[in-house]
Amino acid sequence: MCADLQVANWKKVLELDQDRRVTHGRSEDLAAAIQRGADLRIMTEFVHGEHVDPGSDSQELIREVCEFQTTYNLADRWTAAIMQLRQPISLPDRFGERPSLSFFLYNEDGQQAIARPFLDGESAVGQPGASTVPAHPEMPKYHQFDNFDVDTNAPSHNFVYDFSVFRYFVRDDWTQVLEHDAQGSVRSGSVDDLARAFASGCQIKIAVSQLCCDLALENAEEIQHEVFTRASSCYYYTDQKLFITGADPVVRVSPTIPLQYSSGGWDACWIMARSDGFAVLRKLNPLTLKFNDIEGQFAMRWFIR
Repeated sequence: MCADLQVANWKKVLELDQDRRVTHGRSEDLAAAIQRGADLRIMTEFVHGEHVDPGSDSQELIREVCEFQTTYNLADRWTAAIMQLRQPISLPDRFGERPSLSFFLYNEDGQQAIARPFLDGESAVGQPGASTVPAHPEMPKYHQFDNFDVDTNAPSHNFVYDFSVFRYFVRDDWTQVLEHDAQGSVRSGSVDDLARAFASGCQIKIAVSQLCCDLALENAEEIQHEVFTRASSCYYYTDQKLFITGADPVVRVSPTIPLQYSSGGWDACWIMARSDGFAVLRKLNPLTLKFNDIEGQFAMRWFIR
């Protein structure tokens, strides 16, 4: 019964083929679900000898399903998402050679990216900036577009791998109970509703508007965006009617369509957010692994489940 319940909670809303053509659903349905706070998982398929170990003659098909804990709604029409908790896995039996975080990024059209801050403390010898794009003759389905910050502590690049299928699943059972502007003025719902749900054991999720504006590339068009993440530890000041969360960490990326990594255009941060619009971002510089805190006021939406 538990398995049946899990299947019932997840719905396929979009599917792409190897050429990233839509074969099921619509990107508009995916965007609408993400705007409602839906969780996102993406399934792909690939051959071991083509993707995992190009030197192998194994033609075994591998299916992968990953949860994307950070989701983006860009310009009310475009969806992108990032795995922010993943250590690299070297299939089938070990982790990657160097401890790091694998910030894999997927767009709704199948365009992908990877940023990898290393966590082992090794000295970096490279300088930030663009570098030559390497060829991948051993992996003809891998198409790398660019190459940033090579031999630093946090290299990144954008690419497409021609997976045989991309399936986008959502769990669309969050309910919005509060929306406020950057000064905390309520637009809909109430803090009381949020507090009652929290005290009943509900999970909380937040959508923070314009979270990545300071990362915008020079001369880039300003893009309205929301970033969604789970509210982890939560607190409610009962006299002040002030709700506070220490949210799950997010990967912040310069807002573009499609969403892409670039040199200096991304970081990771933890968010302390309040229902009066105030927030503190504890930002991690991926090149140095040093932190700094910044304060701001943000419009937010709060969801319960």
